[in-house]
Amino acid sequence: MKKRKNAKVTDQQLRWLQRGLDQAGGKLPLFDDKGRKVSDKTVKSCIQHGWAEPWFANPLKPDWLVCKLTDSGRGIAGQ
Repeated sequence: MKKRKNAKVTDQQLRWLQRGLDQAGGKLPLFDDKGRKVSDKTVKSCIQHGWAEPWFANPLKPDWLVCKLTDSGRGIAGQ
């Protein structure tokens, strides 16, 4: 996927990215803090911006992307 330059992070994207800061390997959660699945739109847009990347396939739910922070995402989340 092509990275977008000069993109502005949304509040929802930022909250999701920040949750990976304290996780082993920068793993990003599948669910938000209220137990709802993180929006596919949020996940895919963060991947497109280069802030997150797919980590591994989820064998139980192959349609769910298990992602981790990239260095760029770590920088955005740490602001």
